[in-house]
Amino acid sequence: MRPVSPRTIRHRRPATHAALGTALLVAGLAVPATAASAAPVAANGAAAVTLAAAGQPTLRQGSRGAAVSALQARLTALRYDVGGIDGIFGPSTHHAVVAFQKVNGLARDGIVGPRTRAALDRPVVPTPRYTHPGYSIEADLTRQVLYLAKRGAVVRILDASSGRSSTPTPTGDWTVGRRIDDWRQSDLGLLWRPNYFHRGYAVHGATAVPAYPASHGCVRVPVRAMDRLWTTIRVGTPVHVYR
Repeated sequence: MRPVSPRTIRHRRPATHAALGTALLVAGLAVPATAASAAPVAANGAAAVTLAAAGQPTLRQGSRGAAVSALQARLTALRYDVGGIDGIFGPSTHHAVVAFQKVNGLARDGIVGPRTRAALDRPVVPTPRYTHPGYSIEADLTRQVLYLAKRGAVVRILDASSGRSSTPTPTGDWTVGRRIDDWRQSDLGLLWRPNYFHRGYAVHGATAVPAYPASHGCVRVPVRAMDRLWTTIRVGTPVHVYR
């Protein structure tokens, strides 16, 4: 968002290989017999368990059951911000799927069909461009995702929406300068828990996070995702914005 004068108004851990294998079997998904105990490991340590299988149901927002739990476990293992494994395909799971599709160059529809299932078997594993001893944030404007990184590894991937072409998000290297633990009414809209990194530009929660650049310059993430991110970052956290 463009610089404005301030006016304030008033992780479950990734499933273990054994648990993930059990969830996949319950869901009726194809899993090699040794997947739970000797699953291949991707570059970031996530278990590369096979999810694709003929005749598997298409999953989308509103779906429920063991197949959704298996999907959530897989996305969590790959560091996508699902919010928890509960077998309910709600908004957090939807945004996690969209973020996965963005990183893997798929249609950004939030629906888990054959192509997304196949990509879950052999995913692109992103790595941060910068290394810091503590947490840092990287906004990839090309992919429209936000990475939470630590010591050269991506530890969380969030769905994001940056500035549209008429109000682009500035690229560069900064740190979080100030934070507001509340809704902030700006001249251009409401920001949930904004973390300002450059003038009036912030990473903040929003009720609307489209799958394309749509903001006035800030980097939007879902409200619930910001709630989960809030205690991890602080004033001084490095912020890198790039294309």
